[in-house]
Amino acid sequence: MNDFNIIDYAPIGIMFIVAFGFAASQILVTQLVGPRKRTATKLMPYECGKDPVGSARDRFSIKFYTVAVIFLLFDIEVLFMIPFAVAFKYLLDQEKLSGVAFGTIAFIEILVFISTLVVGYIYVWKKGTFDWGLQARAEAREEAKQALKERKQQAIRDFQRAA
Repeated sequence: MNDFNIIDYAPIGIMFIVAFGFAASQILVTQLVGPRKRTATKLMPYECGKDPVGSARDRFSIKFYTVAVIFLLFDIEVLFMIPFAVAFKYLLDQEKLSGVAFGTIAFIEILVFISTLVVGYIYVWKKGTFDWGLQARAEAREEAKQALKERKQQAIRDFQRAA
């Protein structure tokens, strides 16, 4: 009953070999086939639509945090809707058998849930949270100039203290 056979684990080993082989082949192919133009813009790290200048400790606009929270809310929405979609057919069958409106009540509840999320989405849209136009770029450039100016002043102060 407790016969251990290593060959029973062969499919798992093959799966790992195929996965590692696929990853390595994709990295190799992109290095061989991909374009080689390396410009300063392409080599620069990219972070949430904000040009990476200044210290990592700088303050960010509240828009970045708002977008992150909105993303989490809609992610949670999907997490709630998938189990509902799976269980909804069962609830409709139970409604037919017992006469209690399980499916109808669940459908109304999910409509209220979705409508609440849609109202929230419209609210943040009207507030301009998703507007990442020229104004955001101009604000980022101004912040970069200010950070550079502060760093130069700090370097001058450090130099004066050392002298």
